[in-house]
Amino acid sequence: MALLLPLLTALALLTCRPGGSLGCALPGSHAQVSRDNLVLLGQMRRLSPFLCLRARKDFRFPREMLEGGQLREAQAAAAVLRELLQQTFNLLHTERSSAAWSPAPLHGLRSGLHQQLEALDACLLQATGEGERALGMHGPALAIKRYFQDIRVYLEDEGYSDCAWEIVRLEIMRALSSSATLQDSLAIKDGDLASS
Repeated sequence: MALLLPLLTALALLTCRPGGSLGCALPGSHAQVSRDNLVLLGQMRRLSPFLCLRARKDFRFPREMLEGGQLREAQAAAAVLRELLQQTFNLLHTERSSAAWSPAPLHGLRSGLHQQLEALDACLLQATGEGERALGMHGPALAIKRYFQDIRVYLEDEGYSDCAWEIVRLEIMRALSSSATLQDSLAIKDGDLASS
């Protein structure tokens, strides 16, 4: 899902402009956990993607939200990032996903996502005093929620087949890869979210 990269890159630019900082500190390990999550997703591969070409689907990430200029503040970017992480965690924290993949990498991925969500929530609590409630559920975050709902419907329509899970694994890998790029762009280092 190559459409995620432009959205998250633009989010990085929006959050790094003057006045665009969240005003909170994320642990320096936050970006490393993202990279570790990608390694774990790679380890979860059970089929060659070439065997699943017929099962491919364009999940239509809501790119128009970005192009419409709806992401004006760092909190909007944080809402998108948080919703992306939360929906990924929810999707992977089901009985069906447990049946689809090896337990060790799946558990590690769930733990990494949970760690990132806790760090982001703590950061937002520090910045706003409200944590995840400060983000609300508007525009882009709702669009991501619908995007993941489409993924869930796809899995159900495909009977939770091995190929369907492989396509979803690749989709999640692209999304998390883009989110890692976003976090790197935000210059999360030494525990601080830079505001250049």
